[in-house]
Amino acid sequence: MAKQIMFSQEARRQILEGLSKLAGAVKVTMGPTGRNVILQKSFGSPRVTKDGVSVSKEVELPQPFENMGAKLINQVASKTSDEVGDGTTAATVLAEAIFREGFKAVSSGVNPMALKRGIDMAVKAAVGAIENLAIKVRSKEDLAKVATISANGDEEIGRLLADALEEVGTEGVVEIEEGKSLETEKEIVEGMQFDKGFISPYFVTDPASMECVLTDPVILVHEKKISNLRDFVPLLEA
Repeated sequence: MAKQIMFSQEARRQILEGLSKLAGAVKVTMGPTGRNVILQKSFGSPRVTKDGVSVSKEVELPQPFENMGAKLINQVASKTSDEVGDGTTAATVLAEAIFREGFKAVSSGVNPMALKRGIDMAVKAAVGAIENLAIKVRSKEDLAKVATISANGDEEIGRLLADALEEVGTEGVVEIEEGKSLETEKEIVEGMQFDKGFISPYFVTDPASMECVLTDPVILVHEKKISNLRDFVPLLEA
């Protein structure tokens, strides 16, 4: 397949164009008063969302170089979502502003590496200022407020998340799954849970309920998939 090659001003211009198109679709969702975006799926019904990273993942532009710019913004939103879990729209707005102003600076003759060092210095100063202004979460009420904002203003979900976080503690894990009923429910699972079931019916200890209940079992944790009995030989010989 033939590859298109583009250099300098025109390449930056088209990348900026695609980046701005995607950022424009994402930035309208910003903040508690942000607007919803309707996404047309390739199958099924359209999806209505206010989540920046969901919007960025759905956008594909027909022009290759513009689409490249859109993918840059998508990477910013996805990485922010993976590492922080929130703030994807704010990260998108900042990324677009940095690229746009950087484009102007490079076009006027500024050295790109000097510009990059300046951006790094600005980021360090901004992070320090934000840390000084940050208000620590100290109570369950604070948790509920933060969770409510992340839940698009849904106070019920905010309170439920605050309850869950208080119960599991700072070292616990909270997972959110799509429910099968109209009620929003919370379940506390002690220890670890694997939703896979037993691999063979011969493990069943209670035929009436088809359950496998083992008391104080010895558990083997293996770093790889066990697909052959030979994998057990070194363990048995030890």
